[in-house]
Amino acid sequence: MKHTILKTLAVASVAISLGACSSYGTGLSSQQTNAALGAVAGGVVGNLIGGDTGATLGGAALGGVIGSQIGK
Repeated sequence: MKHTILKTLAVASVAISLGACSSYGTGLSSQQTNAALGAVAGGVVGNLIGGDTGATLGGAALGGVIGSQIGK
């Protein structure tokens, strides 16, 4: 349970920091932000489901692709 809370906090902190970057005009585009957030969320979910490095990397890759396609 403790690891799940830590991973959730890590995802939230990355989301907040990426959101702050885009507000200054020199940050990431919305597609890049969505891809990064999708990769982080996918990595966390992949790790929670599979519990190993392969599942984490697969989840991050899939999440990044899905995130980049959102809003197109």
